[in-house]
Amino acid sequence: MQIIFESREPWLERLRGFAVRRVRQATRPLDWLAPRARVQMSDVQGARDGIDKRCQVELTAEGAGTVVVTSITRDWGSALQSALSRAVRALLLRLQPVRPRRRALAHPR
Repeated sequence: MQIIFESREPWLERLRGFAVRRVRQATRPLDWLAPRARVQMSDVQGARDGIDKRCQVELTAEGAGTVVVTSITRDWGSALQSALSRAVRALLLRLQPVRPRRRALAHPR
């Protein structure tokens, strides 16, 4: 799987290894199906504290297209975990076959 890590802030490069390991762990069951992942991290308000850690995860799969999920939280780990788990879940939902709707039986009156 190709994992692309992007960040505008140079000091966020220290999170590259952590993000790559987490993406590999979370997408291991989908490795054959989702050949590419992109993780973008940014600090919305700069170096100030607060709920401003933004993580965007983009997963691309052969039969399901691209899923993009963004999460904004107080710390980097939970931002990555939240976006990653939601992206994997959304990708799995897209890959499930569409079931035909069952028609409601008419009740005799």
